[in-house]
Amino acid sequence: MDWEEKNSEEAAETPETGEELEEGLGPEEEIETAAQREAREKREEEERQAKARKRRLIPPFVMLLAGAVVSITMRILAYDLQTMLIVLLCVLLGFYFVGRILQIMLDRFEQQIEEAHMEEGEVIEKEPEE
Repeated sequence: MDWEEKNSEEAAETPETGEELEEGLGPEEEIETAAQREAREKREEEERQAKARKRRLIPPFVMLLAGAVVSITMRILAYDLQTMLIVLLCVLLGFYFVGRILQIMLDRFEQQIEEAHMEEGEVIEKEPEE
């Protein structure tokens, strides 16, 4: 079977309605009602709050992980107790701030992504020119 025969068979199988469908056009989308919009906005807000709760735990985890590593290392190297506590305190404070900076950066990235999605979703209507 050659190419022309294949195309003629495909054309015979598709009914001709006189209108050709444009690519990318699907069935009409339903218009969102006020109740659906409120439910969607509520769901999105709950998702944002869940992410914020998870991010709130970043600084303590970073701080405790660094503290554990430093404590074990100083114990193995046989530091005296007073020096070990001072170094541990400094490390805990330093890594708490590192975790906090990481949390702030992630919050800003999410905010920028949300703003980009809002800009994509906005439809700007122009007034007719006379």
